[in-house]
Amino acid sequence: MADTFRSLETRNAKLFFSGLLVSNIGTWMQFTASSLLIYRLTGKATDLGLNVMFQFLPMLLLGAWAGALSDRYNRLRLTLFTQSGLALQAIVLGVLDLTNNISLTAVYVLSLILGVVNAFDNPARRGLVTELVEPKNISNAVSLNTAAMTGSRIFGPALATLLVGPCGTGWLFIFNGLSFAAILFSILAMDTSQLYPAPRSPRGGKPVREALSYIRQDQSLFAVFIALTIVSTFAFNYSVVLPKLADQRWGSDSGFGWLLAMVSVGSLLGSLYTAGRAVVTVRYFAAGCGVLAVGNLALAWSPNLWVAFIAAVPLGAGGAMFISGANAISQVQAPADMRGRIMSLTAVAFLGSTPIGGPITGWVADHVSIEWALGYGGVIAIASVFLLYVMLPAKKEALQQEVVV
Repeated sequence: MADTFRSLETRNAKLFFSGLLVSNIGTWMQFTASSLLIYRLTGKATDLGLNVMFQFLPMLLLGAWAGALSDRYNRLRLTLFTQSGLALQAIVLGVLDLTNNISLTAVYVLSLILGVVNAFDNPARRGLVTELVEPKNISNAVSLNTAAMTGSRIFGPALATLLVGPCGTGWLFIFNGLSFAAILFSILAMDTSQLYPAPRSPRGGKPVREALSYIRQDQSLFAVFIALTIVSTFAFNYSVVLPKLADQRWGSDSGFGWLLAMVSVGSLLGSLYTAGRAVVTVRYFAAGCGVLAVGNLALAWSPNLWVAFIAAVPLGAGGAMFISGANAISQVQAPADMRGRIMSLTAVAFLGSTPIGGPITGWVADHVSIEWALGYGGVIAIASVFLLYVMLPAKKEALQQEVVV
């Protein structure tokens, strides 16, 4: 346990992760409330898929360049600015909902704005995490960052499910806006003399192309990025599938929030397990992909909600092992002045693929099968495990490449 939480020996890390946990509980309340709002407005999974497309399309289009920006400028100031923007977006959405001026178009527009701000926030905030601790603890800090994000997903969806009845979705958006005060305070309270800033990348050149070239030349890192992109596109679209799956297969429209919470329990366990490891390997990354695949298939065909709750835990655990494994591998292997760009490309692979996979998944749910809308992602994840072995044929030990945490 001491190894798992060793980054928290640093005051700045304690402040940041505490504020991040509170803020992200609010974020997941909004995320859950948005899905419930859209599903109640239209009842179509396709519309949920379009919403995630608008939310994550900016990451696909802007993410790599946003990462280059975070390598050149002060990440703490950038994070302060972007987190303030996210708070403002939540409050505007809440005011529109509470004043009965909400519509599907308004939700889409604000999701697009949210996506633009997130595209710049993601590499800046995650880059700031690497500056909170000594270089030897970077992978641990990255894994704890994932744990804080996933831990908040336990409480956010559950709170949204409990409060949406008495408060309505509008107040949940307002609560999220107010929750950003926690992370803004934690950033302002940091001791900047105790940070470990990475050297800034020089102006000019071709920063995005340089990062892509670095990934392409590293055989194991390239294989990780290919698998991350494929699996993220098709196997992580829970917000698109689960509202309709819970309603139509198990007869519980409130089951969506509880299912997200159970997925998050598994995610927290997987993140903490990764943080406690002395070594993260490509084999570990592949194992996470396999657990994620089995969880997808088990949840899709669960006979009732209680079995679904059980299946959701390995689904979340496998997903967290998969994501935190990719983050740990990419951040340890990346040069210090390229971490922001590599981090943003990781986010592009993971989040930027959603505009493609979300609408496809929604269409499958509405026109093929609600079960296969979740299950086909599991099949693709299994295929990706084999792809990792095919892409690393020269050395079997490449799949066991050690990355010290």
